[in-house]
Amino acid sequence: MTKLKAVALGGGHGLHATLTALRRVTDDVTAVVTVADDGGSSGRLRRELEDLLPPGDLRKAMAALAGEDEASQRWTSLFRHRFGGTGALAGHAVGNLVIAGLLEQLGDPVAVLDLTSRLLGVKGRVLPMSNDPLDIEADVVGLDEDEKDVRRIRGQVAIATTPGLVQRIRLTAPNGRPAGCPEAVQAVLDADVVVLGPGSWFTSVLPHLLVPELHDALVHTRAKKVLVLNLVPQPGETAGFSPERHLDVVCEHAPELKVDAVIADVDSVPTPDRLTRAASALGARTHLAKIAAPDAAERHDPEALAGCLRQVVEETGVGGTSPWR
Repeated sequence: MTKLKAVALGGGHGLHATLTALRRVTDDVTAVVTVADDGGSSGRLRRELEDLLPPGDLRKAMAALAGEDEASQRWTSLFRHRFGGTGALAGHAVGNLVIAGLLEQLGDPVAVLDLTSRLLGVKGRVLPMSNDPLDIEADVVGLDEDEKDVRRIRGQVAIATTPGLVQRIRLTAPNGRPAGCPEAVQAVLDADVVVLGPGSWFTSVLPHLLVPELHDALVHTRAKKVLVLNLVPQPGETAGFSPERHLDVVCEHAPELKVDAVIADVDSVPTPDRLTRAASALGARTHLAKIAAPDAAERHDPEALAGCLRQVVEETGVGGTSPWR
């Protein structure tokens, strides 16, 4: 294992893919997880337990970094288990309920995640991007007779499934202004490499750029910053998006942000020259490789993505020296 300090920002299955790849590169991985989910088990718990941090994406991140020994895997399997039947518990993941209960008991999300991470033997750390549950609002066109009319829609599920075209998103918080988790902000500042994406672009990736303290940390960190693109456009959020359009919306939401590298699957980029130009607007070089899973074109292959991340870090270096220290 290396001493490379890596931070991955995102949520859901996209963050799980990044973490699964990064743990093949280093054992010092911090996941910074979005906290705006309002669907499924997390959404139900948010509605039933006021001001609860949605636990689902946090649980998935812990599962991705869980230990491989028998005890850790047993606890991870239990955390993933969902109750069946048709009663009040149907569909809830056990881990979501455990996290929710500990949040009510301890109050401090970071303490809760550190405690449950020890139970799962997590290699690294899992942190929320904010200690408060957040909501996402989006400006969407194409929902009315006049396709240029802009309608504001609210909520992660509504945005992810809209038949319209998302133009821009904003975050809202219980106190009005989203506040970054201090430990997450410090992790970004202390990192050697920061990875953003893949994942639901408007609801898992971009929200990190809209938390002021996290945005500033991403802009000013000395870490090498890597953006990993999705393999296919996502229905609703990014239907019809080209790879370069994904980068354009990053520029639109965080014009001060510069990144060092953009990773994309070579078979998902029909016009590499356009992607290269869009990446250069962010200050980045493009790295094209076969990183899709052989059996699922919409899923990243952990080994291939890990190999690409190693290559990027080796080419860019960390602090002017070899990263394998």
